[in-house]
Amino acid sequence: AEVLKGKPYTQAADIYSLGMIMYFIATGKQPFSNCAHDEFLVLNICNGIRPEINESEIPKCYGELMKKCWDSNPNNRPSAIDLKKSIELFHYADDEEIKKQFEKAEEYRKANLLSIESNQSTTHPEAYYTSRLLNTFTKNLYSMEVIDFT
Repeated sequence: AEVLKGKPYTQAADIYSLGMIMYFIATGKQPFSNCAHDEFLVLNICNGIRPEINESEIPKCYGELMKKCWDSNPNNRPSAIDLKKSIELFHYADDEEIKKQFEKAEEYRKANLLSIESNQSTTHPEAYYTSRLLNTFTKNLYSMEVIDFT
């Protein structure tokens, strides 16, 4: 999000992006697919808006990690090493609670497959998922109401 404000790319910016990829993996939905990808979305992202989460479809531990990756303050995001440790814990843990969280989310996905597939196919006509310059959106951010946590 800080990159939209003209800040340089950092590892923390990559971690934010990874959080969005985690959202797509968990839900099968592109982040912000229900709204136009315009200056209003840019402003909302800079002010802390994040994709909506249905807690039933994402394991709690995974959702918590994903939300940490989205933290508005880049200093609060996990490092790549911390992410690796957490993901290994999900995969290799003998922790029954973690296993139950993933099993419960998978059961939800299977039971709601038609609804999930229907949501995947409905994308806002002005939602773009290709690279493009955002200068037209970001040049006005300095004059708009943007909360800066950095």
